Amino acid sequence: MGKLTRIAYLACADTLPGSPTRRDDAFEHDRMVEMLTPAFAGRGMALEPIDWRAPFATFNGFAAALIGTPWDYFDRAAEFLERLDALVAAGVRLLNTPEVVRWNIEKTYLRELAARGAPAIPTLWLEDADRDAVVAALDHFNTDVVVVKRQIGGGALGQHRFGRDDLPVDGWRMGHAAMIQPFVPAIVEEGEISLIFIDGSFSHALRKRAAAGDYRIQSLFGGREEDFAPSSAELAQAGGVLAACPFPAPTYARIDMVRLPSGELAVMEAELIEPYLYPDQGRELGDRLAAAIAKAI
Repeated sequence: MGKLTRIAYLACADTLPGSPTRRDDAFEHDRMVEMLTPAFAGRGMALEPIDWRAPFATFNGFAAALIGTPWDYFDRAAEFLERLDALVAAGVRLLNTPEVVRWNIEKTYLRELAARGAPAIPTLWLEDADRDAVVAALDHFNTDVVVVKRQIGGGALGQHRFGRDDLPVDGWRMGHAAMIQPFVPAIVEEGEISLIFIDGSFSHALRKRAAAGDYRIQSLFGGREEDFAPSSAELAQAGGVLAACPFPAPTYARIDMVRLPSGELAVMEAELIEPYLYPDQGRELGDRLAAAIAKAI
C-alpha cells in the first residue's frame, strides 16, 4: 500500500491517553479510535488523534480533520472556532464543516429546528439564570421540576435539576447563557433514544439509560447503553429532525430524542460537532464513516 492520507482526529488533553487529567469517560475516545483506525487504513487513510490546541505546525501534512473528542471546548468556544477556521484556511478539510459547527455550537439552534417543524421540548432562553428565573420557569411550565442547561455545553456538565422543594440557594447564578426546560419523566422511565446517521443514511440506534437515582444518561454519571431497533415512525421522526437542519446532511450526525407525555418523540439534541457515535452498538460504523470521509476528501 502506498502512502496513507493523514486524517487528524481532533481530541483534547482530557481525552488523549496518558493525560494526568484524563476524564473518566475517555474510554469512549479509545473505542472510537480502535474501530475507526483499521477502517480508515483500509481506505488509504491514517487516523491520528491530536489535541485541537496543539501547536499549529503539528497539523502540517493533514488532508482533513475529523472532530472527535475535543470535550473541553465549551469554555473556549471562540478559540475553538478560530482554530477550526485556521485549519480550513491552511487547506485542511474539516468534518463536519465549519458551517455546521457554527450553527450547532449554541443550543439556540433548537429554536430553528422547532420553527421548521421538528417536535421540541418547550424552552426558555436566558442570558443567565438565577433562583428567580428557576421559580418563574416552574410557574411558566406549570411543572414541579425543571432542568437548567448551558447554551454552549455538552455531556450534562454544568447542568442542574431543580424542583419546587429543591430550589437553588439564594444568590445562585448559572454564570452562562442558559436554557430552562421542564423535566421530561421519560428520560428516566424509558431513556434517551439516539439515532446515528452517516452521510444522511441511518447507521444504528441505541437507548441510553441513567443510573439508579440519577437522570443523566452519560457514562460519566453511570449511564449505560443498550441496542435499540427504532420503528419506522421513530426513524422517520429522527430523519425529519436531520432534514430540518439548514444545510445538506452532514458527514455524521447523532439525533437524541426523548418521549414527551403525549407519546411523541421530541428532539433533545441534534449532535453535529463532536458526538460519541457508540461503536459498540454500530458494528459497521467504522466502514461507514471511513467511506464517508474518503468521499468527502
